[in-house]
Amino acid sequence: MFHHTGIGLRQPHYAALLAAPPPLAFVEVHSENFFAEGGAALQVLDAARRHWPVSLHGVGLSLGSAAGLDEWHLERLAALVQRIDPVRVSDHASFARAPRRQGGPVVHGNDLLPVAFTAAALDLMVANVQRVQERLRRPLLVENLSAYLHWADDCIAEPEFFNELVRRSGCGLLLDVNNLVVNALNEGGGEAAAVQAACRWVDAIAPASVGEIHLAGYNDTGSLVIDDHGSRVHAPVWQVFRHAVQRLGARPTLIEWDTDLPALEVLLDEAALAEAVLLR
Repeated sequence: MFHHTGIGLRQPHYAALLAAPPPLAFVEVHSENFFAEGGAALQVLDAARRHWPVSLHGVGLSLGSAAGLDEWHLERLAALVQRIDPVRVSDHASFARAPRRQGGPVVHGNDLLPVAFTAAALDLMVANVQRVQERLRRPLLVENLSAYLHWADDCIAEPEFFNELVRRSGCGLLLDVNNLVVNALNEGGGEAAAVQAACRWVDAIAPASVGEIHLAGYNDTGSLVIDDHGSRVHAPVWQVFRHAVQRLGARPTLIEWDTDLPALEVLLDEAALAEAVLLR
């Protein structure tokens, strides 16, 4: 029995999961994959909802965009939330919407681009998060990003940025431990230094703000560590996860695997490893 741990609900595993539903704490889906009015995918999600709580995890709200929110996107999300009654709703501390040129039409970049950690960026994100929460009539969880660049005018430490976002908007934090380790590894210094840096990040956030944790695999290319969600969780991520659980207590935790999907048994084995840490 999984008391805290869930896995992503992905198309190659639909049949096996629904034929013999494992005792997962929840399943998580990408919200945008279920925005259509009907169809087979939404029927599968309805069936999954009868077996497990469902967590909706978005990639397209663009919470950090100075161009504001896409109202169509927000309305489709609101309709899905009303239909599924998810246990949690989340998206990323990123932006994707901007004009190609000043004064031009706003376009969606189809990526999770990092925001600047500045007072102005914080004001924008607070306003956008509050707008989403007002429309959904529930709090939102906002995920820390794996980022491969920094803005020159960054002036707020990332954990403090999230602490202020939570305090001012009333949202929660989706703590992606893999993203912390990926960012720290890309700063250089090796695995031990990366684990220490990621643990300091965890220590700097308000413990009560964390509503969910993500674990995933990464790809170390030798020159850059990429957050690809395509392998088992690496040892440094497990180390930081154990530290996070010691500090925060048990939190709903997802094994996030999106590329090179393995057999379902591999996902469930990873979930069992996370559950063991949470139960300790």
